[in-house]
Amino acid sequence: MHTSTSARTTPVVATSDRFRWRVVDIVVAAVLGVAIGLVFWGWNTVGGLWFAAMDGLTPGLGGIAVGIWLLGGVVGGLIIRKPGAALLVEVIAAVVSALIGNAWGISTIYSGLAQGLGAELIFLAFLYLRFSLPVAMLAGAGAGVGAWVLEFFTGNIVKTAEFNLLYLGTLIVSGAVLGGVVGWLLVRALAASGALSRFAAGRERRREV
Repeated sequence: MHTSTSARTTPVVATSDRFRWRVVDIVVAAVLGVAIGLVFWGWNTVGGLWFAAMDGLTPGLGGIAVGIWLLGGVVGGLIIRKPGAALLVEVIAAVVSALIGNAWGISTIYSGLAQGLGAELIFLAFLYLRFSLPVAMLAGAGAGVGAWVLEFFTGNIVKTAEFNLLYLGTLIVSGAVLGGVVGWLLVRALAASGALSRFAAGRERRREV
């Protein structure tokens, strides 16, 4: 009877340990957030121009340029694999981008919250157990949906249904490709370099090699 009880409780403890944040998780989340925030800062000009050009061509098409701004949640979730990681890294990156200076100011942080939450919910849906390319693409798309929801209620609600549907579609595609695929490839590259040796993503990459 004692053995049966122990067998039932062991997986719970293991799951609790797996979801517990280590010091290295916190440090790496901060480093990733700052690094990706610098990427955001660099993309603010390029992506902003691309967004304006696409939106000028067809209103709503600008969403195709947004995916790079969704990288934080995808990369954070794929590497740290703990509840809250996707949200935290995206928010830190947004804060860094806002502090350095951009055209959107403090609203960048609100965007980071919405986008990070969108990615976080995808990892949660898979119980933080699956981190494949399709999951990364779904996380990027989820971040895009998060961005769309925020922008809908902060201004786009007055725009046409055609605009909002097109904008949603382009955000999902851009999130899946520029956020999901690019994010997944970036994590693979970091794992191959040995930089993620203390994370499951790094150990998995070594086993593949």
